[in-house]
Amino acid sequence: MELRVLKYFLTVAQEESFSRAAEVLHLSQPTLSRQLKDLEEEYGKQLLVREPRRISLTDDGALLRQRAEEILALVEKTEGELLSDDRTISGDIHIGAGESVNFKLIMEVAQNVRQSYPNIRFHVITGDGVTTLKRLDTGLVDFGYIYGEVDPNKYNNILLPVTDRWILILRKDDPLAQKANIKPSDLWNCPLLLSRQVMAPGTHGDEVLNWLQKPLKELNIVGSYTLLYNASLMVQERLGYAISFDGLINTSGTKLCILPLEPAIYATPVIAWKKNQVFSKASQIFLKALQEKFTSC
Repeated sequence: MELRVLKYFLTVAQEESFSRAAEVLHLSQPTLSRQLKDLEEEYGKQLLVREPRRISLTDDGALLRQRAEEILALVEKTEGELLSDDRTISGDIHIGAGESVNFKLIMEVAQNVRQSYPNIRFHVITGDGVTTLKRLDTGLVDFGYIYGEVDPNKYNNILLPVTDRWILILRKDDPLAQKANIKPSDLWNCPLLLSRQVMAPGTHGDEVLNWLQKPLKELNIVGSYTLLYNASLMVQERLGYAISFDGLINTSGTKLCILPLEPAIYATPVIAWKKNQVFSKASQIFLKALQEKFTSC
């Protein structure tokens, strides 16, 4: 499998048309069609459904599209690291992170690094902890800002000296909004919106489920979310109540309000990276700055 052909395949998948993809790639349509037919024959799998007006993907094609995006992103990242100038340290650092006001601590370190090395660039890829760990495993990110315990056999990590408090987001006109705080029993029969990570076993969401005192199957889970802004819109439209970290949305001037949970529960973040990771010079500098900042805390 050649990277060039993977790019051809992704372009056809994105454009859903051989003719439009051929224009983007500056190829003739017969050449492009032949390249992808050869790819299908190479693996003995049909990847594309060729309809008169639209090209769609088979299940195997959808899998290849996901893997091709990961492969080409990793190739681009590696090329950037290899092409960095040894005389003037530069390069790209990719950080996977969930939503938290405390992520500013990592960005403060990033800014300090850039003051000394202005050619280092930082890229933040948002995702829940499960997704971030997968990206760490595949090399798509260098560091992960996550919650919960990480496998010490696979990852190194620095425990950060902060915590995030869990709260409930609800409408101001909801009867529960009259309470000073929210107890687990208040939510047992309510429609709940939980982050995807809370719903994944073995993550920091366990503390939320422990607080609720009931397993997921006995709760009224009506939806999930990755980004809290989207969850806040769901709450606003009366789809349910969202449990999330405090400080992520400003409810002033909106139909929403925030109430603390009782008893209060907190989550502690870590910054993690793969063991035996071969870092670029830029990532080595950033890691040293993180260690100097937080290991003495």
